[in-house]
Parts: sequence; structure tokens; C-alpha cells
Amino acid sequence: MIVEIPVMIAGGGPVGMTLALELARHGVRSILVERNTHTTRHPKMDLTNGRSMELYRRLGLSDRLRAVGVPEENPWPIIWCTAPNGEELARFDYPCAAEQRNATALLNNGSGTAEPGMRISQIVLEPVLKKAIEENPLVDARFGWMFETLQQEADGVVTTIKQTDGEQRASIRSDYLIGCDGGGSRVRRAVGIELEGNHDVARIMMIHFRSDAREILARFGIAWHLQNHAGSLVAQDDRDTWTAHLPLLPGTDETTLDAEAMIREFVGQDFPFEILMANPWTPRLVIAERYIADRVILAGDAAHQVIPTGGYGMNTGVGDAVDLGWKLAATIKGWGGDALLKSYESERMAVAVQNRQASERHFAVRMAILDLYVNAMTEGELDAAGPEGAARRSALSESIKTLGNAENESWGIEHGYRYPASAILAVDAGPPPTFDPLRCIPTTYPGARLPHILLSDSTPLLDKLGPAFSVIAVRGGNARPFVEAADELGIPLTVAELPDQAALHVIDRRLLLVRPDGHIAWRGDDVGDARSVLTRASGRISQNQTSTAEAA
Repeated sequence: MIVEIPVMIAGGGPVGMTLALELARHGVRSILVERNTHTTRHPKMDLTNGRSMELYRRLGLSDRLRAVGVPEENPWPIIWCTAPNGEELARFDYPCAAEQRNATALLNNGSGTAEPGMRISQIVLEPVLKKAIEENPLVDARFGWMFETLQQEADGVVTTIKQTDGEQRASIRSDYLIGCDGGGSRVRRAVGIELEGNHDVARIMMIHFRSDAREILARFGIAWHLQNHAGSLVAQDDRDTWTAHLPLLPGTDETTLDAEAMIREFVGQDFPFEILMANPWTPRLVIAERYIADRVILAGDAAHQVIPTGGYGMNTGVGDAVDLGWKLAATIKGWGGDALLKSYESERMAVAVQNRQASERHFAVRMAILDLYVNAMTEGELDAAGPEGAARRSALSESIKTLGNAENESWGIEHGYRYPASAILAVDAGPPPTFDPLRCIPTTYPGARLPHILLSDSTPLLDKLGPAFSVIAVRGGNARPFVEAADELGIPLTVAELPDQAALHVIDRRLLLVRPDGHIAWRGDDVGDARSVLTRASGRISQNQTSTAEAA
């Protein structure tokens, strides 16, 4: 017996679960299979950035995530030191989430996000998502089942799945199969898609452990990241859970690694701790050659992998899930055209390339800082007492501060990105805005994320958007042509007519057409042909029109 479902999702990590929830938000059923019977026990990431939190706000999950993450009032310092039990060298202090929220509201200039970023371990985040999909009647979540084989047909995909710890099998026929099954994606391999880029950036030992010894591990105060030439220590919950990432030298015999000894050596002394998990891993800088093979589509780590510097891995995947989710839903429900799903590859691959470049830049800065440590240590002991030791530490501190900490300050990368010209974005008469990796420059240029603005009643503009397309009308903009065209085309549309107020000066046109993912599809003061605008935004253009639009 074959089970029939619109969307089959292989992989139950954050990207697969977010995709299932986004599809359900649009009324589309899915089956999600995850080979593990439980959510991850690997920490993997420790930041859900402001853009991802906006997207989780749209899914109704931001408060549930904050309830289990690091409290909003906790600080976000990045500290470089001689050793965790040594001397502090350089500190980069960042406002806590509560301060970020207040500062964004005070500025209210479109450069921030409707939700501040959140420090949260993936170990803690995934159970919240799992509970949400298990509560959702449109998601059939099957943990303890794994993708086995696929067979593409003209109008769908037949997938065989198998119980991870048993012999039971099932066949699923779906309109689309989505590979969210991680860096070693079996789905990607099944359709013959290769990864291009650097597959062997470094080799790292990850040691996840529990300890109450904050007087040793947080002697400079709780640090989000405490780092030196020998590695980085991440405070996962600011209480008793920590993750160390320790680089391994080339040629290291990994069969002889002693995680307990490595932690003691890194910290500089013995102390009480319990290792929860330890294993070597390899960061990569790779992107799939293509994201789409007929009705099989890749997302998350199956499509791209970066070094953790900057925290772009999972956050890029969350963006994939939302972009792909609404496009799949529109296609399945019949109001999305052929160009819509094709645009997923061009839009999200452009973001992956941009984020990979940023991650690589941040890693280069870390390597430069490592060189500074090595040079300083050739001159003498970093923790040496007396004026010579102090002078050596002072010089190293200034050099680190000069190199900076862009990996935690790249707001342009995190939420100021803009999708490039594509078949589904309007061609704007003006030149595209300059992109700055470090700054989010608010803009309504097609492809950009709708700027975050707090309205006079303290409601985020984001909350005025509907689940599908939305028209924002300000300063008397006439949304009626869009309403009539959407009704004729069968496209769900929400209209937000806003009274004039100072904060809306960022909205520099009287009308904006905003997509379900919060990116702008079109802008103007008047719409001459609303049907044409919506036809393009929903991907209902011919192959010839698609080629012409992409060339533009």
C-alpha cells in the first residue's frame, strides 16, 4: 500500500521541521521522516539570529523558543584570553537580547529585526520544533524512520522509507521530495548532485560537557564565547553546560584522543566536569551544484555547509525552509506557476554563496589571530608576571581588537540581504542598493526583506502581513487593483492600509507587494497593471518570459 501526500520531507532537524511547519501554515500536508528516534544530542549551533527569529515569530514559535533559550537579560560577551584560567586579553561586549529589542525600538529606522537574536543550543531548540510538528494535524512526523530509495515519475516521487531499528518499510508517493537530511544527504546522493567547494577546511574536536565550576570556566564573567589560540569554549546555557571546539593538528591519531585530558589542558587545570559527548568533525565550505532535480529539492546542510564562524549554517537553512515552503504550497494549491519553484534555487543559492564567502572571511580573521598568538608566544610566556609579560599581553590585545569581530557584527549578512533579480521579482527603475555585509541598510527594493518598523501602536509592521501575499498601502496608496486582480487569479492576498506616521518614511513608495516570506516582490506609487505584477510574483510566466526576466 502506498501512502499519498503532497510533500515528503527526509530529515527531521531544524530545517526539515521548519519546512513542515511552514507548509502547514499554508494548509499543506507533509510526512517528515527522521532516522533518529530523538532530537539531536549534538550542540551544533548556539545562535538563532534575528532574521530566523522573525520567521519563527510568523510561525508562532518565538515565545516558545525564548522560554527555553538563554534568558534575554543575559550578556553576549566574546572574550579572547591567554587561557580560561589565565588573563583576559580582548573583550567584545554586545547588548543582551532585551537591550537589542529596546535599542531597535528606540531607533525604529528599519535597520533591526522584529525579534532580537537568541542564544539557544540546537539541543534545546529542536524539542520545541518537534513538539510543534507533533501537535500539528497536517504533519505526519515519523521519528525512527529513514529515507531508503526514491523513484521519480512524471508527476511525483515514490519514496521507500524504513524503520531505523526494524524491518518494516513503507512507500510514500508525494508530489515533491525534499532532502533536509544533512551534510551527508542520502537524498542528494540518490539524484547525483555533487557539492563544490572546500571539503576539508580543518579538523576539530568537539567536547560537550557539564560542569558547575563557573569560578574557573567563567572567571572573567560568563562569556558567550571564551577563546584563545587553543580553541573556543561556548557557554550553552550560562549555568552548567559548555561546548569546547579544539583544533586538531594535521596527522593527529584520532584513535588516541583523550577528551578529558584535552579539556583539562585547554582550561589549564583540573576541575570537576562530566563529558556528555565528544567527537572529531570537519567544517566545510561547500554548496550543491544545484538544488533541484525535477521533483526532488534540497535544503539546509544537504544544499550548503559553512564553518560555524558567524553562525550562518542553521540560520541559512531556516531561510531555505520558509522560502521553499511558501513556494511549494503555492504550487500545490494551484496559484503558483512554473517559475516559482525554480526561483527557490536561484534565490537561496545566491544567499548561500554570499554566506559562504562571509564565513570564509571570518575564519581568515581567526587564523590571523592565531598567528598573533603564535608570534607573541615566541617572545615569551603570555601569562608571565612583570612589565614584559604585561606589555606582551597589551600588544596582543590591541592587535586582536584591530582585527575586530565581524563574525558577530555582520547584520547585512544576517538580515540585510536582498535576493538578486529573478523571474518572480519586479524590475525596478532605480539602481539596486549597495550591499554592506556589516550593516543592514533598510530598503524596499524588490528582493529585499521588508524593513522592521514599529507602528504607533507598538505593533511590528511584520505582524500586519497575511500568510500569503500582502499589499502595504501608505500615504493614500490605492490597493484596490491588487485586490481585484488577486481575486481574479485566485491568489490569497491581505491588504494593510496604514495611517501616515513618522516611522513609515522608510517605506518610500505608496504601495508594496510583499511575499509570504516577508521579501518585497514589487513597489510603486501606483500600479498600472496589478494582474501583470501578481502574475509575475506568483511565477505564472512562460519559459521565454522567465529567461528574459532572469537576464534583466
